[in-house]
Amino acid sequence: KEILEKYHDLFTLQWEGVIGNIHVPSQAEWEQLLTNGSAFLFYGMERFVSHVLLHRLVAMNMPKCHLMILLDLVRSKQSYQRITNYGIHKSSLHIAIERPTETAMLLSLTGVRSIIANQWYTTLQENAERLEILLKNLLSIGRTTGQTVRILQK
Repeated sequence: KEILEKYHDLFTLQWEGVIGNIHVPSQAEWEQLLTNGSAFLFYGMERFVSHVLLHRLVAMNMPKCHLMILLDLVRSKQSYQRITNYGIHKSSLHIAIERPTETAMLLSLTGVRSIIANQWYTTLQENAERLEILLKNLLSIGRTTGQTVRILQK
């Protein structure tokens, strides 16, 4: 929340979304947030795709989304339990599509132009540090996504 507030005025007054654990977004809210903006930031637990209905996501058209940042793949005991209980009903193909590379390919096919995403599990603190680096370089300094990702790699 602090990071978003810090960079709020540098980019847009139209930041829109769900912050914290105020409530769990409905599928309609996910769809609205994914399709209405030019950028999308997910900072949360487990895999991003586990939070939306896959059959609805693949049918979306997101050509206005220039950048999607997925700071996911954080696991807690509670999130792991939720995913495990929900995953019982998923096919092996469905689970495979939720992996980072497959998710990026899927989002690319829906029209997302650039995707920055984790490739392996991490911590909330490490994702907070990544978010700070991303927003500082993209919004404050004005670097390109490629330049910013290169900084993250170092």
